Amino acid sequence: MNTFLSAAPREIALSDLYVPPLLVAALIGLVFTSVTVRLMNKLRWHRFFVIPPLVELSLTVIYTVLISIFFIPS
Repeated sequence: MNTFLSAAPREIALSDLYVPPLLVAALIGLVFTSVTVRLMNKLRWHRFFVIPPLVELSLTVIYTVLISIFFIPS
C-alpha cells in the first residue's frame, strides 16, 4: 500500500492552481519543439522531411516524455 502512494502522481502547485505534471511537461515540450523547429527552418533542414508537421508532432511527444521522465517528479 505504501509503494502505491509513493508512485501516485502529484500535482504541481502554481499559486492557488494545481496542475497535473504531464500538462507542465507537455507545455515545456511544446516550447522546446518550437525552438527546435525554428532552428531546423533556419538551417533549412525541413526540406529533408516528407511531412514536416508529423516531425513536429513527434518531437513534441519525444520532448514531453523525456521531460516527464527526467525532470518532472511524479
